Amino acid sequence: MAKPKDNPNYKVIADNRRARFDYAIEDDLEVGIVLQGSEVKSLRENSANIAESYAAVEDGELWLVNSYIAPYNRAMFPHEERRRRKLLVSRKELSKLWNETQRKGMTLVPMVLYFNHKGMVKMKIGIAKGKKNHDKRETQAKRDWGRQKQRLLKTAG
Repeated sequence: MAKPKDNPNYKVIADNRRARFDYAIEDDLEVGIVLQGSEVKSLRENSANIAESYAAVEDGELWLVNSYIAPYNRAMFPHEERRRRKLLVSRKELSKLWNETQRKGMTLVPMVLYFNHKGMVKMKIGIAKGKKNHDKRETQAKRDWGRQKQRLLKTAG
């Protein structure tokens, strides 16, 4: 993340670690998310998963589909765990995202869910294209070579 780590309000809630492995991320965008009170309380306890979720532009709005936020036990009005949540973007960004997904065949992948420096819940979504198996093998080979190179430099130097 490009956010400063020294800020006491900044906190990563959920991270989609497979996003960069399964997709070639071309661009990313910070968006807001519409939540209920019990969802925010649950997120403060670090109980969310965005690994199997995706974002979609439907009827002129951006939605987060299949994300999991655990139920908050002490909530008077509990929330549904896997409900569709609305994402907040400007109209210009929304038209760009619609263009990327509908015309160019890209996918909107949630990458990180976090509290920003103001304490608001934000999400970083990536505009991505799916990788083929040979691309994944190439990425893994580069990563393995980088690790091996670091080991060699550490022992030799």
